[in-house]
Amino acid sequence: MISNGDRIAVGLSGGQDSLTLLWLLRERLRRIPVHYEIYPIYIDPGFEPGFGAQLKDYCSQWGLELRLEETRHGILAHSTENRENPCFLCSHLRRKRLFEIADDQGCRKLALGHNKDDLIETLFLNICYAGEICTMVPSQSFFQGKFTVIRPLAYVDETVIRKFAKENRFPVFDNPCPTSKTSKRKEVKEMLNRLYQDNANVKGNIFRALSHVRTDYLLKDHSKRRKGSGNRHESIQSRESGHDAPSAL
Repeated sequence: MISNGDRIAVGLSGGQDSLTLLWLLRERLRRIPVHYEIYPIYIDPGFEPGFGAQLKDYCSQWGLELRLEETRHGILAHSTENRENPCFLCSHLRRKRLFEIADDQGCRKLALGHNKDDLIETLFLNICYAGEICTMVPSQSFFQGKFTVIRPLAYVDETVIRKFAKENRFPVFDNPCPTSKTSKRKEVKEMLNRLYQDNANVKGNIFRALSHVRTDYLLKDHSKRRKGSGNRHESIQSRESGHDAPSAL
């Protein structure tokens, strides 16, 4: 994922995942012979009360200068001007701006804090709301190889990250988004948690299934024109990569 001399933009959300990722990338520099530079970025969606200033101060304690980008992406996504699901538009605008800033900084890699649970949830979101069997991947090229999105925490359980963040006393920022408690992702997470409670092997089996696909037992699409299957909601498919491979922020 990381090579000597890389300039890596790190997308922060204020959540425990992205703070753990930033800590890991910074701490790792002291322990390995590979040198790289990290540039944390936070795209403020515009909701009040925001926490951008507090996040910037916290990054400075780690000796890092946070690029704080104040926008109205979230406000626009929840306005009457938007007929799509608000999460889809907000995510799309945030992703676009992250790539623009990474380009300005001379970064060819963008690190995001998605974990194992995120990958599983995204699989079910795309199945249910996009009609596709796909999810995020640990490393993926965009724009014909101009950028690479990396997810170093892709194989880490969310519970492990939460425990690590608590032990290291990372700050907890409240998400001011009005739909953060009612999103489709939250519904899928709750559904999966019920399955996990009934059988401790379910999560591991689903995750292993992502790399154990028996294509001979899947239906083939023989139609010339791909038919839609409803609103994409929080589907994180990106067409900006120049192909149809799944990606996300």
